[in-house]
Amino acid sequence: MRISGIQMSAAPLLALVLLVTACQPTVKVEAPDKPITINLNVKLDAEVRVKLEEKAEEDIQENPDIF
Repeated sequence: MRISGIQMSAAPLLALVLLVTACQPTVKVEAPDKPITINLNVKLDAEVRVKLEEKAEEDIQENPDIF
């Protein structure tokens, strides 16, 4: 028996394929409406200390009687 050009034995297989493909999960990727905000809390005192220590060494070498 033929239904719309498809044999009757292929109809359950076609129905199964359609059912499986219809139930596939969908992932949607969209850009957010608001800008993304990233808050960073970074401690920068190490760099400041190095600069102060270098300046202190220079000052001590230039003025050995400072202390």
